[in-house]
Amino acid sequence: CLCANSPQLIHVACVCAGHNASRDVVTLVKSILFHRRNPLHFHFITDTVANQILSTLFQSWMVPSVQVSFYDADELKSEVSWIPNKHYSGIYGLMKLTLTKALPSNLSKVIVLDTDITFATDIAELWAIFRKFTEKQVIGLVENQSDWYLGNLWKNHKPWPALGRGFNTGVILLYLERLRRISWEQMWRLTAERELMSMLSTSLADQDIFNAFIKQNPVLVHQLPCFWNVQLSDHTRSEQCYTEVSDLKVIHWNSPKKLRVKNKHVEFFRNLYLTFLEYDGNLLRRELFGCPSQASSESTLQQALEELDEDDQCYDFRRERIMVHRVHLYFLQYEYTPTDDGTDITLVAQLSMDRLQMLEAICKHWEGPISLALYMSDAEAQQFLRYAQASEVLKNRKNVGYHIVYKEGQFYPVNLVRNVALRNVNTPYVFLTDVDFLPMYGLYDYLRKSIVQLDMANTKKALVVPAFETLRYRLSFPKSKAELLSMLDMGTLYTFRYHVWTKGHAPTNYAKWRTATTPYKVEWEADFEPYVVVRRDCPEYDQRFVGFGWNKVSHIMELDAQEYDLIVLPNAFMIHMPHAPSFDISKFRSSPSYRYCLTTLKDEFHQDLSRKYGSAALKYLTAQRNI
Repeated sequence: CLCANSPQLIHVACVCAGHNASRDVVTLVKSILFHRRNPLHFHFITDTVANQILSTLFQSWMVPSVQVSFYDADELKSEVSWIPNKHYSGIYGLMKLTLTKALPSNLSKVIVLDTDITFATDIAELWAIFRKFTEKQVIGLVENQSDWYLGNLWKNHKPWPALGRGFNTGVILLYLERLRRISWEQMWRLTAERELMSMLSTSLADQDIFNAFIKQNPVLVHQLPCFWNVQLSDHTRSEQCYTEVSDLKVIHWNSPKKLRVKNKHVEFFRNLYLTFLEYDGNLLRRELFGCPSQASSESTLQQALEELDEDDQCYDFRRERIMVHRVHLYFLQYEYTPTDDGTDITLVAQLSMDRLQMLEAICKHWEGPISLALYMSDAEAQQFLRYAQASEVLKNRKNVGYHIVYKEGQFYPVNLVRNVALRNVNTPYVFLTDVDFLPMYGLYDYLRKSIVQLDMANTKKALVVPAFETLRYRLSFPKSKAELLSMLDMGTLYTFRYHVWTKGHAPTNYAKWRTATTPYKVEWEADFEPYVVVRRDCPEYDQRFVGFGWNKVSHIMELDAQEYDLIVLPNAFMIHMPHAPSFDISKFRSSPSYRYCLTTLKDEFHQDLSRKYGSAALKYLTAQRNI
């Protein structure tokens, strides 16, 4: 990835485990990318969770002149698991000790960073300090800015040995080549074993061991100016690191309090941090000057864009189909334990900021796992995070996977967003729904029983959950089918969209459903778009359909083309709650060009379906001509 004038490739390493650290590391990376003028290679030591999140994020981010490598933290645990550690970071707080072993043997130098770091300058300035090392120096660190290693912070406070105030390991320059030469692995182990005889455990994880090692070998450390690691924990001397704000290079939020830390300039620091937290990551896809991108995925995308006809009336729709959106999987803590009986089912939906208020209600109605894809900007994702952390209902639900698809382009890529939610399901079955519907109470258990009764494991079926709607914002939700039918008769509820788009759900045959006690099969009809339960291996949604129109209809057509039986469940229902019309439906209603392009896309979809499924798809063309 070296380019014109060969700007040096800078290597950065980070230990990252879990959902929260994966979010933090993105803010760190943004702050580095914002200021950088060099190609970068990030090395992440990760657990399984962070690996999945960050590998997907970087693949979809496609930042030019950035390479990313992952190393399995599980393979390194045995190197440090013997060290008793009281620090909240747990075993991962010791992993930086293993970097000479974990990173490639031909890598000579690396900058090592904690995830709670924010850069305020070009990282190349820090990299350049390697040139100032004497021949013996192997490690660059900033002095610790708290009094921790001086001892006597409280009665019986006995820190690990350190040189003076000690050093902070949030920012490290590691001269790997030299460390290997002096048998670093053996040296830190001997240091740790010796000190643990009297100390019994570490309090500050790797930092204690680095400091004990430096106390024994002071000639090996290169002290960095303290503005390369301004430590914002309470009671630090960080304010002595800078006289002007322009002096700041790196801010380290190394207090458990994070943004609520005491510092007279904390407001400035907080604003700098929030700038990168909410910064639009798409803007960081810019090419480096004189450094054309080499990534095959980027060149493939560029080629696909160049092949589009810019004079085509539907150019914007076609461009949307090939656009790659950044994706951050499992934005919040997620835990799921598979059931033993193989019948588990995930509710799958997508939403944007204007539907957030539906989440608590859905969680109350559906106790099973949920996979949600949220279409948001970086700033909106942070608003969502604050909303979820403040909600007792959402905070206590760990079986909900929240996947952020970052906004880009002028359309809502509804089917792309749905596919992100669908791909990241961990159960054998999915309930494909929309976020403005509330499932009946007990639907999760009812569907699991239906999956067994209808032998879903061995047959191709799509179970239809009949859809209803209310125009009332405050609804006394029916507790049973009998109560729902009574509300239907009184006009409190309606069959879904009967007054604007009857075709969408007419084949469900609501008249038959009223008295049905057993599941019944219905035939596909043009424009049918029911909400269904299918196996996880069902076809994905067709991503050419963006915004309003045909996004679900096309999916049901493909299920039918693949010969799924459509089976209506007699004792299941869901109710659509009222909301303001979406921006895309307004565009559809007001723009002849939008409607023309949707018709064009439909025709192309029909042709693709015919090519894919042959004679089985002919009925769709006939049905389309009859409309």
